[in-house]
Amino acid sequence: MELRYATNPDQVPAFDTSELRRRYLVENLFTDDEVTAVYTHHDRVVLAGIRPVATTVVLETSPEIRSDYFFEHREAGIVNVGGPGTIAVDGASYRLDHGSCLYIGRGSREVTFASSDVGGALGPARFYLFSAPAHTEYPTTLVSAGEGTVRELGDPKTSNRRTLNQYIHENGVRSCQVVMGVTSLHEGSMWNTMPAHTHDRRTECYLYFDLPEDARVIHLLGTPTETRHLVVANEQATIAPSWSVHSGFGSASYSFVWAMAGENQSFDDMDGFAIGDML
Repeated sequence: MELRYATNPDQVPAFDTSELRRRYLVENLFTDDEVTAVYTHHDRVVLAGIRPVATTVVLETSPEIRSDYFFEHREAGIVNVGGPGTIAVDGASYRLDHGSCLYIGRGSREVTFASSDVGGALGPARFYLFSAPAHTEYPTTLVSAGEGTVRELGDPKTSNRRTLNQYIHENGVRSCQVVMGVTSLHEGSMWNTMPAHTHDRRTECYLYFDLPEDARVIHLLGTPTETRHLVVANEQATIAPSWSVHSGFGSASYSFVWAMAGENQSFDDMDGFAIGDML
């Protein structure tokens, strides 16, 4: 498990491109038959990628979280961004197709991941996990793709028409901290998260997926008056501290998993600002 320490906005002006990428971009999350994990001290979030190919992959604990098993003090939301697969939680099996979400609650002991059709059109399953500390238990719950709370946002005239599926949230699948969903840009729309905002009470991470191999997303970060950017490829993740902008523009349409943890679970608790105020 890679460890990343927290940063503050005063550091950002001194970061060059390589340092920005080292701090805020997770480039290689999906490795065959392994769990690849990053622990960030921003709200003590763990990001992980699991791509089972030749074998079933077991989610083990790690010294960084000081637990006898991964979910002893944690919960997680998991979205499958690859081909169909299954997650087994303490003997119960859940099938996740592309875009489906599974919430796993605190106290779950044995968690394994497998692909159902490695040679299929979408390839092996690729499970993206977002985890935060939890202080009570909620039941493990599956939400199939498109079955969350659906919100239609944006407008083709401003190139940000998008469908937002809320999966884990205060009026959906219950959790202690994790809020999670998937947003898909409509064809011809490229901007996500417009108008831009911060929320000084939660860390938010994006995993971009369904992005063509030769396309990229220009992801904005930093404070509204001191922005920087990351060039992000398919199935790479970004970490946005609570003080940071998190918005992007793609060279093609795409989807992204958004996930948050922090002070509260109110989706609309955000501090917006006009793009004309950004520098």
